[in-house]
Amino acid sequence: MSKDGVTSGSGASRSPMADGESLVLHDEHATVSKRWTGVGSLRARRLVERGKVRKTFPRDREQLVQERVPVSDGDSGEIETLADGSISIPLFEEELVVRRETVLRERVIIRKENVTEWQRVQAELRRERVELERDDSP
Repeated sequence: MSKDGVTSGSGASRSPMADGESLVLHDEHATVSKRWTGVGSLRARRLVERGKVRKTFPRDREQLVQERVPVSDGDSGEIETLADGSISIPLFEEELVVRRETVLRERVIIRKENVTEWQRVQAELRRERVELERDDSP
């Protein structure tokens, strides 16, 4: 008989442990490893929304205001800055007399004045948002 217990052609039977033979035993061990596999995907898209805005806003600007006053006796005829910050500018004109002489005719006072007017503004605004789409197929 051979190691596996099958009888040989001689007709003599042998036990597996006869004549000092040894028996080999085997164990199985499990080995665990890891690997990444695709299970799906996720797509992110940025979407832009557009919307129009129409609104009226106040807007300040300066404009000149003039005041004409008659000349007083003893007026210097020079440009003057008044106490309120206004500028007083004399205007001259020729006056025909027997001899030519330039005389002060009037003084112009110029002030700044704030005026509020409303102006319509129109613009297109963008707003972004994210849209996610998941694909679970392997």
